[in-house]
Amino acid sequence: MRALVWDGTLRYEPDYPDPVPRADEALIRVHMAGICNTDLEITRGYKGFQGILGHEFVGEVVTAPDPTWVGKRVVGEINITCGRCYYCTHGMPTHCERRSALGIFGHDGAFAEYLTLPLRNLHPVPSSVPDHVAVFTEPLAAALEVLEQVHVRPSDSVVVVGDGKLGLLIAQVMALTGATVTLAGRHPERLALAETWGLRSVLVPRGEPFTPPRLPSAHGKGDVVVECTGTGEGFAVARSFVRPRGTMVLKSTYHGLAQVDLTSVVVDEVHLVGTRCGPFPPALRLLQEGRVDVESLVERVFPLDQGVDAFTYARGRLKVLLRMDEPTVAHDR
Repeated sequence: MRALVWDGTLRYEPDYPDPVPRADEALIRVHMAGICNTDLEITRGYKGFQGILGHEFVGEVVTAPDPTWVGKRVVGEINITCGRCYYCTHGMPTHCERRSALGIFGHDGAFAEYLTLPLRNLHPVPSSVPDHVAVFTEPLAAALEVLEQVHVRPSDSVVVVGDGKLGLLIAQVMALTGATVTLAGRHPERLALAETWGLRSVLVPRGEPFTPPRLPSAHGKGDVVVECTGTGEGFAVARSFVRPRGTMVLKSTYHGLAQVDLTSVVVDEVHLVGTRCGPFPPALRLLQEGRVDVESLVERVFPLDQGVDAFTYARGRLKVLLRMDEPTVAHDR
C-alpha cells in the first residue's frame, strides 16, 4: 500500500507492507485524514514514534470480525486498550496501562491507504456527513472532553488561548454552553473568523509583554481558561487570564518542557485540569447537525503522494487534509 512514513525523516512510500488485522480488529480503507499539531510535534521528537503517522481519519471497513460492519463508513477512537487493567475495568480506558495510540505510539496510523483498529474503537458516520467534515470527529471529541471534566455555567466567562485548529473548535464548543467566550490568539484573520461566530477576541502580540484586557465579567477575569496554543509559552498567557480560584484547562501536547510560574497557581488557588481524548458520539452528532463550523478551518487538501509537501505547508496553518485516492495534483478547497 501507499503510506507516509516517519523514521527520523518523513517520506512517501509507494509500496509499504499492508497491515494485518488481529482477531478483534477491522481492516479499514482510509478515505481522508487530517494533519494534527501532534503529528507535527512527532516530527520534532514528541513520543519518539516511528512508523505511519496520522490519527484523524474517515474510512470504510473492508474486513471485520463482525461482518455487519463491512462496507460501513467509520471514524475511530485512537487508543488501543487491553480491556483488563485497572483503568480499563474502572471506566478509564484512555489511561490503559498497556495502551498504544494510532499513529502516535505503538500502532501505525492513518496516513496510508489502510489501517487497522479494534472493532470497539469504531463509530459509523451518518451518510449526511461528508468525508472532509467527518475527519474532524477526533479533534472535536477532544474539544468536548473539556465539558466532560469541567462544569461550565452559562454565566461563566470562558477564555480559550490559542487560535489554532483545536482552539477554534474548543471556542465553538464552549459557546454552546451559553457562556461568554473570548478567543485569545496571534492571528487577526482567525480572530475575525471567531467573531463571525459571535465570539469575542483578544489579539496577543508577538514578542511583547502581555497584560490581558479586562473581560466582561464582574471580576474582569476568566472563570475557565483553556490553554491550547501547542507551545510552552502559552501557559503564562493563559494563566494571566484566570481569576483566583478559577479553572485552567491544559490541552497542549508538544515536544519539550515548559517553564511555568507555579507559585502564582498556588497563591491564587487555581484549579489545573489536563484533558485530551473525548467522546465520539456527541462529536458526530454536532457535525451532523452543523452546530460546529469545521469547513472554514480547511485550508488545503493534498493527495497522499504529496504528503511531505503537505507537512511543510501545514506548519502554522489551520487544517490540512490528505486524501488517499489515486495520486493527482493538490488543490485548494
